[in-house]
Amino acid sequence: MAHLDSAILSALLCSQIDADQTVPLRHSVLWPNEPVSHVLLPEDSDGWHYGAFIESNPEPVAVISLFVEQCPIDNGPNADERGDNNGHGVHKRAVRFRKFACDPAYQGQGIGKKLLLHAISIARSELQACILWCDAREDTRQWYERRGMRPFGDRFFKGPVKYVRMKLDIDTM
Repeated sequence: MAHLDSAILSALLCSQIDADQTVPLRHSVLWPNEPVSHVLLPEDSDGWHYGAFIESNPEPVAVISLFVEQCPIDNGPNADERGDNNGHGVHKRAVRFRKFACDPAYQGQGIGKKLLLHAISIARSELQACILWCDAREDTRQWYERRGMRPFGDRFFKGPVKYVRMKLDIDTM
């Protein structure tokens, strides 16, 4: 594991990148035993893609992709709705993040957290979202919960991997 000191972490740059710049990390971290095509998304051309960069590496050490996409309705009453001034339910604008990956050599050092915070900021300020959500691998659920996200809906599988949906109400932050 590469070790970053606090000065390097504070200089970590999160910036917008092209979708194709996310592919090597997506593939090597998320689905290394599948063909590269497995990590390509048909909607990549419609998304916003971000990478976390450290000075010593010209390639991103973490990546995340954002898509304006309605959040599936939670099981709770009006969990993803709010009333307008006339008492009608209105869906909140949502942004989904996908293919969030951090190079294993840099995991556990705050890089993913910093990139997720950057994504939250973009979703709220530039994409005017109220909700940020994702399909998270069950084994990462606690990581997301420590960052304020909460699970919703039924568990499901993508291939052999168990997933849970997670969301964060970013309009109340």
